[in-house]
Amino acid sequence: MTKLRCIAVDDEPLALDIIEDYVSKVPFLELVKRTENAIEALQLVQAGGIDLVFLDIQMPELTGIQFLKIANSKAHYILTTAYSQYALESYDLNVSDYLLKPIAFDRFYKAVEKVNNLVKTTEPVAAAQPVLTSSPFSATNHTVQDFIFVKTEHKIQKIELDDILYIEGLKDYISIYTRAERVITLQNMKKMEETLPAGQFIRVHKSYIISLDKIESIERSRISICGKIIPIGDTYRDEFFKHIDNKNI
Repeated sequence: MTKLRCIAVDDEPLALDIIEDYVSKVPFLELVKRTENAIEALQLVQAGGIDLVFLDIQMPELTGIQFLKIANSKAHYILTTAYSQYALESYDLNVSDYLLKPIAFDRFYKAVEKVNNLVKTTEPVAAAQPVLTSSPFSATNHTVQDFIFVKTEHKIQKIELDDILYIEGLKDYISIYTRAERVITLQNMKKMEETLPAGQFIRVHKSYIISLDKIESIERSRISICGKIIPIGDTYRDEFFKHIDNKNI
């Protein structure tokens, strides 16, 4: 079995002990280094050969956010922190997951399993580059993405992409509709369109982005999703139906 080569970076020895213990319980992980020195860890990542980094955000010499910006995605990253306010910024920097301390083992395993599955089915991280096109459906192709973080009035909320039915843009905010709830955020439609993975979500109107696999039916210029009728705008019609034909829906 090929193992993921991991390092753990945290300025708290107890936090490193927990990560080391958890890694030892997972057959496909190998901890090659644990360190309280973020600079040392950065040098290891930049030298190559590291698949996964468990990275604390608040460290004295170099914060986790600064680390991510300098390292430039030369590995997969799982952030470990007691502070949820960094979730949105870290997501923009292409992290694989975000674990809040104290970290439960089942949550840890879910995060590393996601990375392991990704490594099995994609090219090496170092070779992965964002894919940008001129299509109105373009979006950043993140190395791994099955959730987003959005800032609501009182908190930062994690939303699984598979739960999203459609997104509606209003004057000063957007509404994200899932089967369970409606989440309102001040993020604009253009930014949301760039955040969502291309091919899974499509903008069909100046006010609507939809999840392709949630489409129930299409009648003329109207899409039905979970009882909601969504119009297809003139600007997006040709590209939408071309995409639908390519998907053989």
